[in-house]
Amino acid sequence: MRTVRLLPAFFAGVLSVFAASQAPKAELRLQSIDGQHVRLSDYRGKVVVLNFWATWCAPCAAEIPMLVQAEKYYNSKGVVFIAASVDDRKSKKSVPNFVNKYNVGFPVWLNATTGDLLKLGMGAAVPTTAFLDRDGRIAARIEGQMREEDLRGRLDWLLGDRIGPAPPAALRRP
Repeated sequence: MRTVRLLPAFFAGVLSVFAASQAPKAELRLQSIDGQHVRLSDYRGKVVVLNFWATWCAPCAAEIPMLVQAEKYYNSKGVVFIAASVDDRKSKKSVPNFVNKYNVGFPVWLNATTGDLLKLGMGAAVPTTAFLDRDGRIAARIEGQMREEDLRGRLDWLLGDRIGPAPPAALRRP
């Protein structure tokens, strides 16, 4: 009986890997905080945590310290964290202060829009986070303020052997 119970979890894991392998590769072209043109496709071959946020967003400010700490741990495992700001022309002036206040050491991109979010299947609100596999496909999405176990579960699965059941591909947090 034990083997029978494990089969649905096994097949769910296999199906999620198959679905991710069939998903289109995500693309995003923005500008880095230092004015360089950047592309998401430049990070193929690495697992990427792409977090959309804004300086005026309280849940984003609450979430960013966790991302800063997680980046310190996962950077050595080859994970790239990217913070894509959806601040408009007025609030974009606050981005450098926000980055300094929270000691963000990973890439910060500017000029993301709700259109970019929708194109990536992310919904239209921030914070929202996409987890991209090494092939550049979105393997998971979290809409709303992420919890540490949400982040670690998805990254550990993406970095592991992917034999067990995958975390939910889409998660919505209030």
